[in-house]
Amino acid sequence: MERIPALNKTAGHEKNGAGGQGISPHLQTRLEEYFDRLWPLPRSITGNGFRQSLDILSEIIPFERHRFPTDTVVFDWTVPKEWVAREAYFIDPAGKRRCDFAENNLHLLNYSTPFNGNVTLDELKKHLFSLPDLPEAIPYLTSYYEERWGFCISHDELTSLPEGDYQVVIDTEFIDGHLEIGEAVLEGEEPSEILFSTYLCHPSLANNELSGPLVAAFLYERLQSLPRRRHTCRFVVVPETIGTIAFLSLRGEHLLDKMAAGFQITCVGDGGSLTYKSSRRGDTLADRAAKLALASRADVRWRSFNPAIGSDERQYCSPGFDLPMGSLMRTMYTEYPQYHCSLDNKDIIDFGAMAETIDAYVDLFEIIEANRTWKNTVMFGEPQLSKRNLFRSLGSQIHSEERDNAIWWLLNLADGKHDLIDIAEKSGLDWRLLAEVAEMLNKSELLAPFEAERTPR
Repeated sequence: MERIPALNKTAGHEKNGAGGQGISPHLQTRLEEYFDRLWPLPRSITGNGFRQSLDILSEIIPFERHRFPTDTVVFDWTVPKEWVAREAYFIDPAGKRRCDFAENNLHLLNYSTPFNGNVTLDELKKHLFSLPDLPEAIPYLTSYYEERWGFCISHDELTSLPEGDYQVVIDTEFIDGHLEIGEAVLEGEEPSEILFSTYLCHPSLANNELSGPLVAAFLYERLQSLPRRRHTCRFVVVPETIGTIAFLSLRGEHLLDKMAAGFQITCVGDGGSLTYKSSRRGDTLADRAAKLALASRADVRWRSFNPAIGSDERQYCSPGFDLPMGSLMRTMYTEYPQYHCSLDNKDIIDFGAMAETIDAYVDLFEIIEANRTWKNTVMFGEPQLSKRNLFRSLGSQIHSEERDNAIWWLLNLADGKHDLIDIAEKSGLDWRLLAEVAEMLNKSELLAPFEAERTPR
């Protein structure tokens, strides 16, 4: 594995604080501008399209680039050869060019082998892939690890192809190259980490592809602007599956030691309700923070971890790692009809919803930042608050009854066994209020951070 130094670029954009009020007025415009620049690039798990896409995102998030050469063994996988696609099409008996890669890069089977020759319609059909249930759509298909050539075509066009001979041109090549990933770290005051992971290998897919890297990049910008962070934040952009496995071969042991929570960012660009998919364990800090952050929303869709269908959370939650990795999405992959086909395009993207999803991720971050396990310094009987000038005197912006309730709940449950999320769930009080009151009680030496704080994972 070869490492490339981080690009020292600055975005030159307005910096925003955490929380929904911090979004700049032109965020939706910026999201759309970057979407439009990324959309036409012919991405795959290797190659120039992926690297060019990472270059564009590097204007926002300064990646350190890691390269894994062809034939590098990463756990049970081997990095494949780099795929170079120059042009692809076929010409029908009437001389009409069809399935032109230059018009829509979904037309070429991703990782198609080269082919040049004349074939009959019956022979050609063995290499054509369509979606009969979505006859107007071009499917997205790959053949990374088995050699074959082919095209993806709408079923309407497939059924209209005339009999006769066809000229096929697929100018592709497999070379010794490398797989590349981008990584960026925002250092925190503590070594524990929050991981944000997304992928960038699908061509011409909007919600299933570009929404994730865009949300991750602008989330990085938001968190970078904060005056302080408790947790270190690690961002990684990979080719799906093989890229994550390569990343884990590089950082897996480190994540096992340092990772407090993590989130797989995908399918965050449509206008659907938020969906949360839990980690393998289902009760990690990531899952508990999501439950608290989304508790007030009636329209959230909850999904349990499912290894049979998923994104890169399957790699992070594989048995040997079992990392605390959840995924906050909008409409989940496979649950919207445009998934993995040409209908997953800009028409289904809601840039306002995408910006709101960034807010939702900031909320998750803030809850994890605020979450501590405290211990009451007066464990026998309740402490005398009046002599410390605490009774009914915290925070003029908060109703006194809420303040007092927060004090009593914290003093009673701050026993080294309950963290802030526990106390918020049991008390029904807002976690922000509890966090504020806990810090005040800490300054008054009635609460102290619990030294043997339970493992957040």
